[in-house]
Amino acid sequence: MSTQSKTMDSLSTTSRTRTVALIGAPTDVGASDRGSSMGPEAMRVAGLREALVGRGLQVIDRGNLNGPGNPWQQPIEGYRHLAEVTEWNRLVHEAMYAALQQGQLPILLGGDHCLGIGSISAVARHCRERGKKLRVFWLDAHADFNTPELSPSGNIHGMPVACLCGFGPPQLTELGGHKPAIDPAWLRQIGIRSVDPLEKRFVHEQGLEVFDMRYIDEVGMRQTMEQALLGLDDNTHLHVSFDVDFLDPEIAPGVGTTIPGGPSYREAQLCMEMIADTGRMGSLDVMELNPALDVRNKTALLAVDLIESLFGKSTLMRRAAT
Repeated sequence: MSTQSKTMDSLSTTSRTRTVALIGAPTDVGASDRGSSMGPEAMRVAGLREALVGRGLQVIDRGNLNGPGNPWQQPIEGYRHLAEVTEWNRLVHEAMYAALQQGQLPILLGGDHCLGIGSISAVARHCRERGKKLRVFWLDAHADFNTPELSPSGNIHGMPVACLCGFGPPQLTELGGHKPAIDPAWLRQIGIRSVDPLEKRFVHEQGLEVFDMRYIDEVGMRQTMEQALLGLDDNTHLHVSFDVDFLDPEIAPGVGTTIPGGPSYREAQLCMEMIADTGRMGSLDVMELNPALDVRNKTALLAVDLIESLFGKSTLMRRAAT
C-alpha cells in the first residue's frame, strides 16, 4: 500500500471516530466594522454541521458563548474595548480548553480575530500539559502583529499574534497562565499581503515565518505548504486559525477588511487538502466572516466547503501509486 493510501485510510478512520465541538463566539468587539458577530449563525445556515456529519464526524454544537456587547467606543490608552475583548477571550479560552480536555476537536466560529488569543492560548495550555509540540497556521491577509504603539486604529483584532507572543496587556498575554502563550517559532503565517509599516519591522525583529502572497506567487501553493509543514511529527498538535479574508475578495466578499490579491479557490483548496493529508489538525478557528457584507451567504458557503477539505474531502479521487 502506498504512503498516500495509508494516510488517506488513517484520515478516513479518524473522520469516522472523531468528535467535533462547534463553539460560537458572536462578537465584533475587536474589529473595525460591525457584522462579524453574525458569523457563527451564517456558518450554521450554510450547513457546517451537516457537512461535517457527511464527512463521518460526530458533531456537538455547543451553541454560542454569551459575552458583553460592543460598546463602540474610541480607544483608551491604545486599546479599543479592552475589557470586553478580555472577557470574550476568557470565555473562548475556557470553552476551547474544555473541549480539548474531553478529547474533542474544537472549531471556534467567530467573531473577529481578536478571539484567536483565547483560542490559541487554550490550545497551547493543552499542549503544555500533554507534552505535545504546537504548530499554528495563521491563514490571513494580515500579520495581526500590532501593539498599541504600532497600531493606527487600536483595534485588537490587529494584535492577537503579538499578544500570543507576549506583547500586550497582561490580561491578554497571561490568559493561559503562561507568558508568552506561544513561541514565534511555532507560527507559520500564510497568505499575508497587508502589514502596517511599523508592524512590518516588528515582524522581522521577532523572526516570524511569513509566507506572503509574493512568496506564494513565486513558488506556488504546493511548495509553500511543503515548507510550512516541515517538522510536523506524531507529537505535534496543528492548530489552524483561518481568517476568511485570507481568501481573495473576488471569491469571498463577506469580510470587513477585503485585501485584493489573495489565494484563489484552487490555491485555497490545495492549502486545506495538504493540511488534511497530515492528519494532525487538532483544533480550528474560522474568523471574520461578516454576513452583512456578503452576497447571498456566498462566503459562508465557501468557508464550509474549505472546512470540508480540512477534514479530508478532495476534488478528485486520486489513484494510489503502485
